[in-house]
Amino acid sequence: MDPHDAHPAPLPAPPTASTLEEVARIAGVSRASVSRVVNGKSGIAPHIVEAVMAAIAATGYVPNRAARTLVTRRTGIVLVVVSGTDTSMREWGIGEVLADPFFARVAGGLMGSLRPRNVDPVLMLAVDQTERERVVNYVREGNADGVLLVSAEANDTLPAMLSAAKVPVVLFSRPSTPAPVSYVDVDNRAGGGLAAEHLFSRGCRRLGIITGPTEVAGAEDRLTGFLASTQRLGLADVATAAGTFSVDSGAHAMIQLLAQGVDGVFASNDNMAVGAILAAHERGVDVPGDVAVIGYDDTIAALMCRPTVTTIRQPIEAVAAEMTRLLLDIVDDPGMPPRHEVLAPELVVRGSA
Repeated sequence: MDPHDAHPAPLPAPPTASTLEEVARIAGVSRASVSRVVNGKSGIAPHIVEAVMAAIAATGYVPNRAARTLVTRRTGIVLVVVSGTDTSMREWGIGEVLADPFFARVAGGLMGSLRPRNVDPVLMLAVDQTERERVVNYVREGNADGVLLVSAEANDTLPAMLSAAKVPVVLFSRPSTPAPVSYVDVDNRAGGGLAAEHLFSRGCRRLGIITGPTEVAGAEDRLTGFLASTQRLGLADVATAAGTFSVDSGAHAMIQLLAQGVDGVFASNDNMAVGAILAAHERGVDVPGDVAVIGYDDTIAALMCRPTVTTIRQPIEAVAAEMTRLLLDIVDDPGMPPRHEVLAPELVVRGSA
């Protein structure tokens, strides 16, 4: 037979697209329950979620995002935004932000908390006014449902811009400049107090603190909490040195504190604690034998230093989950008033104190 006369074998017919009704039938639940699970609604019984997800896997059902958006007016997309002013982030790109241990942990926690909710995260960096306006317009034009915002600067205008535009937003940490937005924070005053109490329990009596930029609400609260605890413990004479949350600033501040004879230092983040330990080593000062050092955040930097850094842990994953839950509640109920959630920090004892 002439091969040119042969007819190619017919392609198999594509499988019929599964429907919500088919998923509901297999799961043994109502169509409305399937819709709630698919759209990431809260308050659904775990056994229903499990049954629906199993039925989706069995049928190969794929939600039609375009159709769902027309019905629900939801995109299923949330922006994860790291924002700052020109002076704080002029040279930063996405790579530099994600290379910072703290911001990497926060952004990773937020993006990870969205995935189980069937919500897709889009990461954006806003380093100037034009980019902040772009974030606002992106949501207002219907490209995303809301914003999870991490601000890297005390005077960041983006929280107020989003609020004025009535864009659903939840901020990581209390804003330094008051704005009518929801936020989830960690009790930084309590964290500063934990650091002072631990140094005191080790026998340290000449304490010092390396502050972060005090115009940043979290840094100011850590300082306030530390000083309140030292006063309560009868240690009124506390040495202070200013830092900028960088390793270098921690090293420079530590040199000042060592000149004042401190035997215990609280650095207001792990980067500065690492810098403080490096500066001590360069001067032949043993950590923790001659001076104990405590950091804040519990980032990967605390584990890469020698000795490893005793630190005050921020429960970032819990904060991220709470921010996500709160934002999706706001998306469902745009008239909901701003809410403020504050979680407890935890002392993590390692080698430096």
